[in-house]
Amino acid sequence: MTTILVTGGTGTLGRLVTERLRAGGHEVRVLSRHSEPYAVDLREDGSGLDTALAGVDTVVHCATTQRGGDERSAANLIVAARRAGVAHLVYISIVGVDRVPLGYYRTKLAVEKLVEESGLGWTVLRATQFHDLVVQVLQALAKAPVVVLPARVPDQPVEVAEVADRLAALAVGAPAGRVPDLGGPEVRTFESLARACLRATGQRRAVVNVPLAGKTYRAFRAGGHLAPEHAVGEGTFEEYLAVRFGGGEGGRRG
Repeated sequence: MTTILVTGGTGTLGRLVTERLRAGGHEVRVLSRHSEPYAVDLREDGSGLDTALAGVDTVVHCATTQRGGDERSAANLIVAARRAGVAHLVYISIVGVDRVPLGYYRTKLAVEKLVEESGLGWTVLRATQFHDLVVQVLQALAKAPVVVLPARVPDQPVEVAEVADRLAALAVGAPAGRVPDLGGPEVRTFESLARACLRATGQRRAVVNVPLAGKTYRAFRAGGHLAPEHAVGEGTFEEYLAVRFGGGEGGRRG
């Protein structure tokens, strides 16, 4: 039986990865800032990591934050993992981190490089945006009377459970380096996703597309965050909306 540590194991993705690994008969330790017995803040000095990593074969690194500190967290984790003799480090990243000049994406790319140069056996999986993240963004935009969207920006959301399935499978396998990206089943206009979300939540809002400026917007508009050649996800955005909000008319493609 493999002993696996999942960082960020109480989060949206980490919780599902943990469930799948435990269902497969593996011993899984959950590491997060507030989850005993392995409550560790990776952004600090990593105090408690040696205990959490003792006897661990594989680490699945899901912990992340857009508030900064991911590089320091990864560095602390890697040093402790080397000290503990961990054989395999699995990291979840984002499609487009090397093409979209967004600060958070640049940080994820930097962490990828730390993982690759760690001296550990490693695997990196990049995925497109999760359905729930897209909904979170759209609901924030829908608080205004008019939903203002960046013009001509596509998206390819993926079901988080499918990403968890893939990560769990990678965690119990041998280190594989950079594996094929995992994208959602459809490349959609952001407007079509917004209108589907509005219908599912029963909201009536005008939708306006506004062209923006800057390198980040141009990279998103060009599809730098997409993986159409790896559209292997099966769960659609409408299916996610139906489960989350209890039905809906089904979104219009665009």
